[in-house]
Amino acid sequence: MSQVAFDEVEEEDIDVGSFNHAVVQANLTHLLMNLGKYRVCTELSLEVGHVDLSQFDIDNKSEVKPDVCIYLKRGLSMPNDIIKMSEMPLLAIEVLSPKQGTYTIIEKFKLYFDLGIKSCWLVNFAIDVIAVYSSATRYQTFTRRDSEVVDETLDIRLPFADIFA
Repeated sequence: MSQVAFDEVEEEDIDVGSFNHAVVQANLTHLLMNLGKYRVCTELSLEVGHVDLSQFDIDNKSEVKPDVCIYLKRGLSMPNDIIKMSEMPLLAIEVLSPKQGTYTIIEKFKLYFDLGIKSCWLVNFAIDVIAVYSSATRYQTFTRRDSEVVDETLDIRLPFADIFA
């Protein structure tokens, strides 16, 4: 294996999701799909090659992949698949993995908002907290004491307990 390929594998291993990460991601996908008006995607590659990434403290890549993102409802892209999506989603959700820090996610959020994404969620299952960002510096935090997670920007309401079920 070449050093470049090895480095790429090591980098991917840092963000590998755990069981809880996978379950929370699946729960969010299910709940958002049940709203009926969104196309929900997981691990979708978003094209960012046209952006100067030096202003963000993230790895220089030509793509980023939110754990979950949503678009207005649409069909599949047939017969040709889209490898890197140039149209940005309405919402990007990042589920914090056990080996990941919040700083990395916040830097991604700065990029997401710069790209025109309307809302970003940071989900931390280790402490049962969800932060809903309406900009890179404005967010509202939801915990188990809250019955719902509310995204006022997109008018989305999800039962908090069902996300962590």
